[in-house]
Amino acid sequence: MGLIRFDVYPATLLDDWPEVHRAYLGGADGRIYPTRIEIEGRTIGCRRNSSESCHLQIAYLLPGRGRVMVSTTTLPEREAPYLLSVELARGKIVQLRNQSAQWQLAGMQLPTEFGDRLKEAQRQFAKAALSQNDAETATLLADEALNLAFMASDHLIVSYRQQAWAGRQQRFSLAPSLVGCELGPSEPPKTKQAEFLSCFNAASVSANWRDIEAIEGEYAWEFTDRQLEFCEAHRLTVRAGSLIDLGAAGLPDWLTPWEHDFFNLQSFICDFVETAIGRYAGRVRLWEVAARFNTGGVLSLNEEARLSLVARILDIARQVDGESQFLVRVDQPWGEYQARGQHRLTPLQAVDALVRSGVGLSGVNLEIAVGYLPGGTALRDPLEFSRLIDQWSLMGIPLYVTLACPSETGIDPQHASDIEPDPHVWPRPCDERQQAAWLDQIVPLLLAKPSVAGVFWSNFSDATPHRFPNAGLVTAQETPKLALARLQAWAQSRRR
Repeated sequence: MGLIRFDVYPATLLDDWPEVHRAYLGGADGRIYPTRIEIEGRTIGCRRNSSESCHLQIAYLLPGRGRVMVSTTTLPEREAPYLLSVELARGKIVQLRNQSAQWQLAGMQLPTEFGDRLKEAQRQFAKAALSQNDAETATLLADEALNLAFMASDHLIVSYRQQAWAGRQQRFSLAPSLVGCELGPSEPPKTKQAEFLSCFNAASVSANWRDIEAIEGEYAWEFTDRQLEFCEAHRLTVRAGSLIDLGAAGLPDWLTPWEHDFFNLQSFICDFVETAIGRYAGRVRLWEVAARFNTGGVLSLNEEARLSLVARILDIARQVDGESQFLVRVDQPWGEYQARGQHRLTPLQAVDALVRSGVGLSGVNLEIAVGYLPGGTALRDPLEFSRLIDQWSLMGIPLYVTLACPSETGIDPQHASDIEPDPHVWPRPCDERQQAAWLDQIVPLLLAKPSVAGVFWSNFSDATPHRFPNAGLVTAQETPKLALARLQAWAQSRRR
């Protein structure tokens, strides 16, 4: 069993382990190793079933930024522990140098502020690397280098976003991407429909099997019909689904007796998919047929069974409606769930298997829920989002992104899952300003990416049942949040 160790200064940073930390080892090929973390004094020991060189990714506390996921470079095992802060600074600087060189070769003009901050970060890092015999001094210098590197990253990504968006505007007379919202179990409140329409040109209509056929043989299409009528009345592009949710508790309860009978289970699922797509053929052209098949959790289906099931669903969907587009939803697309050791395939490998099977996959919807546990993803800087989209773009199929971010960590009576906001992520108490600032960073960046065909928000209002607590753009009292105003401003700028 491989072991790689890191010393942490001051040791008090480990006092609240593991409540506020996320850490795991990853390989150069993008996979995440099943990782066991051991704490002894000021040393983090990371074990996995391999002795290959690897990198550590860890949620590291940065002043003014919160606990941000940061990665070391690829490191070999050695007897002596590495100094964590020095290796994180090294990893971020190397990432910036590589990314900026790639973009510069592609024709991007690098901003002067980026170069200045990167040079400062490199100078501080050099001092830290040469001071490792005095761990406390080296940590202070490395933390300063890391902060400077993140400042350089901010300048780089803002400039990239502006230049990439300008390039998309030159190629398209109209905004090329969909900006939408998932409707959940109802259409937007009548008093807020004007605000909804001012932000979005698309909507995701609910058509989940668990809701529609809660009792075997009894279908409830009313919500879906009403939402579809709302979209058609206001000329919104429609995405329907997910039809089948393979996450925990995603299927109707009455299926439980069939969980060990895969043949009949598949038959039930495919019958519903055929019924739903046939019912709305010609009215819905974009379907999300399956969700969370990469992480799973429903019944006792293993990874291979879920993949086989999704391939069959796509095949049936294509037979019913050969003109529509069919997507699958991937949650936690950075793959951090692999650290638990229950999954063999990375998210990319799982989708690649579907693409290679030739079952007609039209696109992927990446679900990114920041600031939630379990089932969410760690806080990352915008450059990591850019790198993620670039990786997924290599699949050669359109990408959609569904976002969620809380506006507070308090109780949300309407959220319908075991997911809760993580209060330790953000640099200040989680509030509407924090949600709006995060949205302001991420949504324009995603829309600047040529491979992104649409960006959707997870739910519009906290007053209706939803998966991610306090993630709505309108409070439970129907008061607009700051994030809604940011989206309205962005939508107006796109129309100019």
